[in-house]
Amino acid sequence: MTLLHIGIDDTDSLIGGCTTYIGARLVHRLEKETKAKFIDYPNLIRLNPNIPYKTRGNGAVCLRINIEENMIEDVENIVIEEVEENSDLKCEETHPGIVFFKGNVPPELKKFAKKAVTDVIMLDEALKIVNKTGAKIKTYKKGRGIIGALAAIGNTLEKDHTYELLSYRSPEHWGTPRTIDEDSVYLMDKLTNPETFNNIDKETKRILITPHGPDPVLYGIRGETPEIVKLASKIVVSYEPIERWVIYRTNQGTDEHLTKLRKIKEIKLYQPAKTLVKIIEPPKIIPGGHVIVKAADNTATIDLAAYEPTGNFRKIIQKLIPGDTIIAYGGVKPQENKPLTLNLEKIEILNLAPKIIYKNPKCSKCGKRMKSAGKNQGYRCKKCKTHAKNIEKEKIQIPREIKPGIYLPTPRAHRHLTKPLQRYGREKKNKPKKLIEKWHYP
Repeated sequence: MTLLHIGIDDTDSLIGGCTTYIGARLVHRLEKETKAKFIDYPNLIRLNPNIPYKTRGNGAVCLRINIEENMIEDVENIVIEEVEENSDLKCEETHPGIVFFKGNVPPELKKFAKKAVTDVIMLDEALKIVNKTGAKIKTYKKGRGIIGALAAIGNTLEKDHTYELLSYRSPEHWGTPRTIDEDSVYLMDKLTNPETFNNIDKETKRILITPHGPDPVLYGIRGETPEIVKLASKIVVSYEPIERWVIYRTNQGTDEHLTKLRKIKEIKLYQPAKTLVKIIEPPKIIPGGHVIVKAADNTATIDLAAYEPTGNFRKIIQKLIPGDTIIAYGGVKPQENKPLTLNLEKIEILNLAPKIIYKNPKCSKCGKRMKSAGKNQGYRCKKCKTHAKNIEKEKIQIPREIKPGIYLPTPRAHRHLTKPLQRYGREKKNKPKKLIEKWHYP
């Protein structure tokens, strides 16, 4: 038997298609037509979310199988057929790529995969990895999809990971409103939380398991184990037929993109970053309800932005004051005629500065607050007419409304890679030893 990794990326567009749907179709066909033995659940690898070339979630797929050597050509033909039939090749921004790689994943491919989550990779760099590792590729149009396809093969999810059960609609329903019983989703969340996550946005009561575009996905349930996402899916009631479903193992909800601490001057466009900074100016609310606060380290200054979709997270940012020390997490995108801005995904408050206010002194005779008697004239009590010239305002420290800790936006504003608070302490370190029974249909 030969170990074969199959990476696929960039098959979808903003108006349709879905790389995970191709993966789900391949799971069924490869098992049925080639007797392939899956050594892992299909892997759904989310890449750098700040990349300008992405379509929607910037996710690539890898299938890892043991296969008879004489069946490899059949496998390749099936994969190529599915990608060609189900990719949105008419879209100008869609450039599919397929990668076939035999044997154990080498260190240089793992290193490439790590960079694909945290930085920008150009096509030339991917082609060098292809030549160095002996991978076999199939490209369409500009072929940019081989970047994600290679990264999906290289990211073997040896550290923290989660699972997502994705169910798909019958083609005749694509582009129509999804018909899921909302009460069943609330029940599912109640019965399976915190082992599942980001099912519902608590601020708005909005259902988060269903996408809104014309893609084939009916719903996706994210969780800690394959067993829990499968159980959760049985609770959800759908009023339309489900064509197929599959469980993916994934880096979603792991913060894999936010691992490297950078100085402000080291942060580059399109990079995810976390940076240790001190707040240097009071937060400002700008048109649209966005909140901006200026911060600095010993290398530069940066604007931290909490945009309107982040919900009540903006209220936390508004409560920061100069002197507070935080770790800011987010991504940087270009903005014309504006300073460097980090679009916040979360913050960790490390230290809160004392919040001081100054009040007029109290009258020494009656205890009432005095009024200014004029510039350099001291203070006068309106009640008992006491005048005090050599006296200063009273310095008062008031309690802060926030505490040290980690703060995230509302779940509807989470990126696929964002680790929810309920996942802290649930990180995994080992790959599954075996797959559960019936992890896909058909």
